[in-house]
Amino acid sequence: MTEHVHTEGSATPVPFGEFRIARMEQGDALVLEVAGDVDTTTAPALVRAAGEALAEKPSLLVVDLTGVEFLASPGLTALLTIHRDAGPGTAVRIVASGRATLRPIQLTGLEESLSLFPTREAALASS
Repeated sequence: MTEHVHTEGSATPVPFGEFRIARMEQGDALVLEVAGDVDTTTAPALVRAAGEALAEKPSLLVVDLTGVEFLASPGLTALLTIHRDAGPGTAVRIVASGRATLRPIQLTGLEESLSLFPTREAALASS
């Protein structure tokens, strides 16, 4: 497994106000592990990181939101953009199970548009 820290911050757990994206390869999949708040100021970094990952045409891109503490509407838009930008040979799966991430997705009805999984392991294992 290779890990590349992609944006600001690297502390775990993420202190209030910090945002981090770590990129890992797991088999044929690329995983973006996101931590902190995904809002107006940080959502563009998520889209950029996903765009870089998608440019490599992985068979699977997993966006793991387990470490996200706040998911604002720009973050939801970022998730839709990532799904839209994925090529036909790339599946995009979102890991969202906590109240901070799953609840906004459900309230906006986006669970119908996004491939959601409760854990990274489930997202990687699903076929």
